[in-house]
Amino acid sequence: MPVLYARIPEDRIGVLIGPGGRTKREIRARTETEIEVDADEGEVRIAGPDADPVRAVKARDIVLAIGRGFSPERAFRLLKANAYLEVIDIKFTTGKREKEALRRIRARAIGTRGRARSRIEELSGCSMSVYGSTIALIGEEEQLERASRAVELLLKGSEHSAVFHFLARARRDAAVADLMGRAPDGAAPEPDPE
Repeated sequence: MPVLYARIPEDRIGVLIGPGGRTKREIRARTETEIEVDADEGEVRIAGPDADPVRAVKARDIVLAIGRGFSPERAFRLLKANAYLEVIDIKFTTGKREKEALRRIRARAIGTRGRARSRIEELSGCSMSVYGSTIALIGEEEQLERASRAVELLLKGSEHSAVFHFLARARRDAAVADLMGRAPDGAAPEPDPE
């Protein structure tokens, strides 16, 4: 039985467990794993079935997503076969000691009344959470590439309008490539096995 561990912030333990343990039970049921939460340490132990270790990985990713600020409903998007979690540490841009810079960059990623975050989600197809010193993204591989590049541009100081134009262009290029039956980089797609 594969066993994985995750550590989440204390203030997210209650969200992980849920009212009356409902969220924890739902994760267990939907991933067929056993989950133990040490509320004092913030450590979560996940044991998955031997036959399908991917279930333990999915459960761990859901736990980590909740720990990074996602609601359980949004974190359950990770149950899809082609959905992944990416966590970007803002401190790589700001440095560890600059609290004001961290606050400023978090504010840029969220935007006025959450508009920047909503626009990034809309244009990339990813779900996004800004929590502590991290920006977490949930989406498919291509969506994550676009969203993480957009977040990088914001962290480096690009204007919001330039970032949104980049995302709109990338989404349009992907849609055109899909219509033409080609991968976005111009390569022909692999043939379907028959």
